[in-house]
Amino acid sequence: MAQPIIAVDFDGTCVTHEYPDMGRDIGAVPVLRELADAGYRIILYTMRSGRLEKRAAEWFKENGIPLYGINRNPHQKQWTDSPKVYADLYIDDSALGVPLKMTSDVTRPYVDWEGVRELLVKSGYL
Repeated sequence: MAQPIIAVDFDGTCVTHEYPDMGRDIGAVPVLRELADAGYRIILYTMRSGRLEKRAAEWFKENGIPLYGINRNPHQKQWTDSPKVYADLYIDDSALGVPLKMTSDVTRPYVDWEGVRELLVKSGYL
């Protein structure tokens, strides 16, 4: 059986909020690599489009994190016409319950990846 699909937002989730520029590292890479190495299928689920979406996808490649899809689940159209990306789990700075950090050098909170990893372990994902 295939591992679950995890949809991951980009700005404020993988990097700090600096859209349309590329945000700074917030600690997502080790946890996302751990998920990928464990066989989880990761979908980049972002509001970015065009060249900005492509740049976000390149960030994953540069960090050795394979993507199963970008703003779509590649097998979803086989069973639904819904535009909502299907995943088993969503990691997003706007999601209720996702742990966030706020530091003095940013204007918006961002995902606390140590806290996310703890939740993933507690929930049996890792």
